[in-house]
This record gives sequence, C-alpha cells and structure tokens, in this order.
Amino acid sequence: MLTARRPPADLSDDPLTLALRPPETETEGERRIRLQKEAEAKRVSEQIDEQLRQDKRQWDKQRQDIRLLLLGQAESGKSTLQKQFQLMYNPESLEAERASWRSVVYFNIARSVKLILEVLELYGDTAEDDSPEMSDSSSDAVGARGRYRSTSRRPAGSSIGMSGSSASSSKAALVLENQRHIAMLRMKLAPLIAAEALLADKLSGGMRSANPNQSKVFARRGWQSLASFSLTSGIGHRSTRSADGIELSHGGLLAVVQEVAGVLDACKSDVFSLWRNETTQKMIKRRRLRLEDSAGYFLNDVMRIAQPDYVPVIDDILHARIQTMGVAEHQFEVPLHGKSVTWHLYDVGGARGQRHTWIPYFDDANAIIFVAPVSAFDQYLEEDPRTNRIDDSLQLFTAICSNRLLKGVHLVLFLNKVDILQQKISAGVQVKKYITSFGDRSNDYETVVGYFRAHFNQVHRKNNEKNRVLYSHFTSVVDTKTTRSIIANVRDSIFRDYLKSAALV
Repeated sequence: MLTARRPPADLSDDPLTLALRPPETETEGERRIRLQKEAEAKRVSEQIDEQLRQDKRQWDKQRQDIRLLLLGQAESGKSTLQKQFQLMYNPESLEAERASWRSVVYFNIARSVKLILEVLELYGDTAEDDSPEMSDSSSDAVGARGRYRSTSRRPAGSSIGMSGSSASSSKAALVLENQRHIAMLRMKLAPLIAAEALLADKLSGGMRSANPNQSKVFARRGWQSLASFSLTSGIGHRSTRSADGIELSHGGLLAVVQEVAGVLDACKSDVFSLWRNETTQKMIKRRRLRLEDSAGYFLNDVMRIAQPDYVPVIDDILHARIQTMGVAEHQFEVPLHGKSVTWHLYDVGGARGQRHTWIPYFDDANAIIFVAPVSAFDQYLEEDPRTNRIDDSLQLFTAICSNRLLKGVHLVLFLNKVDILQQKISAGVQVKKYITSFGDRSNDYETVVGYFRAHFNQVHRKNNEKNRVLYSHFTSVVDTKTTRSIIANVRDSIFRDYLKSAALV
C-alpha cells in the first residue's frame, strides 16, 4: 500500500511566524538579549506549570484528609478533648506548650479564691443553714456558674439560721472565731485577688465581653504561643499575631506570671486553709458555692503548684480552664493501613455569640463530635440565666442533626462529665428539681444518664433522613486512660465511613 505525505506547509506568509521572526537587521548583541528573554520566559512558564502540578497534588491530598469538628456549648469539655487528641497523636506539641499553661493554672486558682471570698462575704462568713441544698429561687442564691442572682446580703457578722437566744455561747464563740479567721485570710489573700485581675487582662489581651453580666475571661486562639514566647524570651515588649491574624502583645506577661508565682508562694498556706475551711466546704455542699469543675483539683494541690520551679504536668493542663475566642485548627497524622492520614481537628468557641463561626466549616466536614455536659442539669447559661444548660445542649444538638449541610457527616455524641454527675447525685442533688420532665424517676446515676441519652437519641431519630448511625459515649475527658480508648473507637468508626466514601471497601 502506497502512503503519501502532504508536502510541508509554507509558513513564510503566516502572520504569527512573521511576528516572531527576528528582524533581518538583528545584531549579535540583540540576538543574545532575545535568547536570554526567551529562556527566562520558558523558565517562568515551566515554574508556573510545576506550581499548578503541586497545587493539584496538594488538592488531591486534602480531599483525602479528614476534617473533624468538636461542637457543643461553652464549658462542655471540647478543649479538653482536643488536648486528649493532641496528647495521643501529637504529644510533642503539648509538651512544648507546658510552660505556657502556668499562667492559666495561676488564673484558675486566683479566680476560685476570689469567688470563695465573695460568697463568704455575701453570707456573713458562716454557712449555718437548716436547708441541705439552696433553692435557685432564693433571693440570695448563687446562680449558675458562680454568678449571683441577687446582690442582697446579710449584715457582716450575722449567722444564718441561728439566733443569739437559741445558740449556745460556745457555738457562738466558734462562729465568731471562724469569722475572724476568714477575715484574716481575706486580708492576706488580697494580693492574690489583685493578681487575678492582672492575669485576666494579660490572657485576654484587654478583650472584654460585650455583655456586662458575663464574668468569663476569653483568650484568643493562639494565646499559647504568646505565653510560651514570654516565658522564654524576657520581659521586653514585643508582639506576634494570633492564629486569626490579631496582634498579640507580649509585653509584661512574663513579669505578671512571675509576680503571681511569688504571691502564690507567699500565701499558699492561706489558700489551702481557706479551701479546707469548714464554712467553705459547707457552702459547696449546700450549693451556695459553685466553682469551676477543676477548682478542687488545683486548690487541693496548691502546695505543689506554688513551688518556684513549677511547670504544669499533663493532668494540670487537662484540668486548666480558659475560654477561647474563634476556631482553632489542629492537625494530626493518624495511621491507617501502613500510611498516615491527616486529620484536621477544629475546636470552636461554644458561647452563643460565637456559634455563627461554625458554619463555614460545615461544607467539607467528615465527622462531628458533639460534646454535651450531662453534669450541667442544675446550671444555666451565663448568656441567658433562664435557659438550663441541658436544654441548650438539646436545642443545639437539634440544630446540628437537622442541618442539611451535615446530613451525611459521621456523628458522635459525647455525654461528658459523668464523673461530676455521679458526685452530684451522690451528694443528694435532685434532678427533678431542675429538669421537671424527669418526674418521679429514681434519682440514681444509671437512671439519670439513661434519661439524658434517651432525649439525645430522640432528637437524632427525628432528624435522621439518611439512616445515619449515632455513636454515643459516656465520658469524662479529663480521664486520659478511658478517653484514649474512646478516641480509638471513634477513630475506627470514622475511618470505616472514610473508606466507604472513598470506595475502598
């Protein structure tokens, strides 16, 4: 078979060829310059092509990454759970942050001492009362999360439920002696109370809540880098930027932390005495005094924490409490079938005013861990003192389950702080007093947690169009051993859905 070839086209009259053809009068110097420009243009073009290839590889890899959201109301335990993930999959980063948590531990202690003294002053430095548990409707009851429902106070020196005519002289003398002792402690602890305000200002960067009724201190995400820098780099004023681009000042933080350390060392015995005082313990038992969940952990161990060379241990970090603003992203490499998969864990602020920041992360989320603190049945939102925290968690969980962007997302429920729930029930706190629908059910731990889980399961069933499985766990995320086991189970269940979605199984 004969094959014919088309004669080469004559491009001598092609406009593009004519435009690119060097002029006939081109000199040798002009030719060298032209060739250099062509080589540079080729290099830039190849560089752009390589960048596009790298971007495509990065995009392909990111599509294989897992994005996990930690959702729930403020103080539900999300940040502690994030620390447990960090401890399990990136312990070096948590180790590097240890020194920075010293400021938060000091702040937690100072704030607890301040609250104890405020409540003791409100009640005249005595806990005498016939009622075993305070009623929230009482005119001078301490509201949820340490805020007072009323500013009414009894005259200093008065004793509740005890008149001079009915009390024995010896009992009256003991009460008077205790009042004098607490008055002395209040005077000795005044420098620590002043230090609390300094720490609050430094940790928050001067940021204040728009709601004057809120008592919480908020720190911007990325504050650890600020504190770590200051603890290792001297007292000079410098600044960096937080993860959300806000400039953070380093000036003076080291000086404040060192000053508070000295104050705490000087008054550690007084802090311990105040904490172990019979009146303080009665206030806690009768629920006039509601401290942060971790207050007892630090106050019981104040002698160790007050040492000049103190550096927080892992348990200290897990118990330390500071509310953060914004969304913090953490990356972990998690092994799967001999290779590693990058997990992006997003720890979000849970206060009502911050929940709108969650929405941009819904689009490409693979999984959600919703954290609900079941111990908060007797507490109310600081943003809205009329709303029970369990009710708020259920409303928030309903919004998550019904959100169309999240219909296909792997869903895990952590019913958290069961250890504190057990303590409250053992102390005789009645759930029906705060959750009227609980009715006359038995006020024991198994009945209570089963009741709460049933309500969350009901919310999920009503909003489950795609037969999504809800994985629920009873948790105390400060318990490292148990939490590691639960995280491993969660990891495996997320990976199963991940592999199915990738059509690998």
